[in-house]
Amino acid sequence: MKKVFLTLVVALFGFAAQAQEQQADGAQINFEQKVINYGKIEKGGNGSRVFKFKNEGNEPLVLNSVRASCGCTTPKWTREPIAPGTEGEIIVKYDTNRLGNFHKTVTVQSNAASKTVVLTIKGQVMNPEVQKSTPTKQGGSVIAK
Repeated sequence: MKKVFLTLVVALFGFAAQAQEQQADGAQINFEQKVINYGKIEKGGNGSRVFKFKNEGNEPLVLNSVRASCGCTTPKWTREPIAPGTEGEIIVKYDTNRLGNFHKTVTVQSNAASKTVVLTIKGQVMNPEVQKSTPTKQGGSVIAK
């Protein structure tokens, strides 16, 4: 009875290990970060940020599509297949001539096991003149700094 039980346990572990190996087959995309917070940036400032990723699978990774949620965000990405164990990047440029808060997404579709990944950029574009001339009260009147 012990031999039969031991044989079943060994077989179950073998099937589980084989199933895990099959899940690891193919391309696997892993981003260093999926959200980039610009914080407060000046109008007309540098709106480019980089999302770095690595192919942790055992087949080449191909980015089929990289789409921004609006025309104010422009993505550029690695178009060649990414070999297993190597890295690629998606450069996202936000139009910083638009004042105010922003929260935009970039949808990445690939041949990886997780076929769709959503990246996020967010922050606030500030008008530099407004920041320099924030009014303060002194003796009942408003005076610009």
